[in-house]
Amino acid sequence: MRAGLAVQVCSSSVLVGCFLLPAPGFAQTTAARDPGVRPGPAAAGGPLPFLSRTYVSYFNAGRADFVEVETVEDGLGPTMNLDSCGGCHSQPAIGGTSPALNPPVSVNPQVVFAGKMGNAVPSFLSSDGPIREARFVRNANGTPDGGVHSLFVVPGCGLRQEDFATAVANRNVIFRIPTPLFGAGLIEQIPDSAILANLNADGTRKRSFGIGGRANRVRVGTITGVANTNGNDGTISRFGWKAQNQSLLLFSGEAYNVEMGISNELFSSERNQTAACQRAPIPNDATNPDAGSPLEAFSAVEKFTFFMRFLAPPTPSTDTPGGAQSIANGRTLFSSSGCALCHTPTLNTGNAAVPALRNKAANLYSDLAVHNMGPGLADGVTQGQAGPQEFRTAPLWGLGQRIFFLHDGRTKDLLEAIQAHASGSSSSASEANSVIARFNQLSNTQKQDMLNFLRSL
Repeated sequence: MRAGLAVQVCSSSVLVGCFLLPAPGFAQTTAARDPGVRPGPAAAGGPLPFLSRTYVSYFNAGRADFVEVETVEDGLGPTMNLDSCGGCHSQPAIGGTSPALNPPVSVNPQVVFAGKMGNAVPSFLSSDGPIREARFVRNANGTPDGGVHSLFVVPGCGLRQEDFATAVANRNVIFRIPTPLFGAGLIEQIPDSAILANLNADGTRKRSFGIGGRANRVRVGTITGVANTNGNDGTISRFGWKAQNQSLLLFSGEAYNVEMGISNELFSSERNQTAACQRAPIPNDATNPDAGSPLEAFSAVEKFTFFMRFLAPPTPSTDTPGGAQSIANGRTLFSSSGCALCHTPTLNTGNAAVPALRNKAANLYSDLAVHNMGPGLADGVTQGQAGPQEFRTAPLWGLGQRIFFLHDGRTKDLLEAIQAHASGSSSSASEANSVIARFNQLSNTQKQDMLNFLRSL
């Protein structure tokens, strides 16, 4: 049989899909490999198409605040992870993940910031590594922690950096890298009903793969006779590595407070209230009703939200890497091997107030649900109802221009990231085990096609 031909295998009893296996005797001479960060200009970073001129002005104002570097006099600190939103979200354009790719090596802005502040660089940060947020799994008394422990402190007011060396030695610290924000406004406008309907769809096939999944929500009573499915307002959370935040406004306020130590109208208390370390005489960020224009009156948190909400999704490549045929083959294999059962290619927005967000297709490649990913990816932290082994299905749009993968940025290698989805057995098994087993049965050519497809997104 000619090299490159393959046999299509389908289930005859239960329709669980078809996948391709290499033909008998097929010689696989070239191992599949991650093509790496897709070259060329950033395929993201601009505003949504068809925004009105007014909405574009809000987007631009939000972007300007998003990239602004904060100072201690602005309210930065006294504990923080970095001094700007743009520092954490810069690859391949403002709004992405980090650090930005600057050949021949990307430079981690946290390492630069540590030097500027006279702080030590924790062992888990490196100049060519990802930006990281650190969380402790347990408190000193053994009770669950899970909260963010700031990496850096304002110098000269008596604060000391956390003892990360001991936490690392005791395996009590886990890491998170920034999630890309492209297309976030579309994600925000996907109705809860669409998320739940998608979770319930194709149930027979999902069960055959061992796939479950659930929305991150908390049942705590009733609101106007309807089951309250979230601890705050009865809705499904969808942002963050464990889908712990419900809205972009909440995400903005929390990040400003947690990552930069800047209090705001959503999070009005300083994380560290040491009196000698409070350099800003008034609350750090607030609405200014006396401003000269309505746009100037908005707080920074609201402007961040405008930027994220109106940020367009990434534009995939039709032919890079590997060519159009390879990408098309990879897309088919992505579905037939079961990847698309969690990484849903498209969900649709509802009747949004902003026309550019209304009834649009969001090609995010995620079901926005949390899934048990097994002990290999477990971080020991619970957020909402997402437990230590559960993570939100990461949206894959824009993956082609990302540098680091998985929640902690442990690898630059997309193939390694795929393999890490499988771990555990029995009750601790990752829901992706069967899917990864099917991926492993593909020929090297087919694996390469799938990698090329993913890097085209």
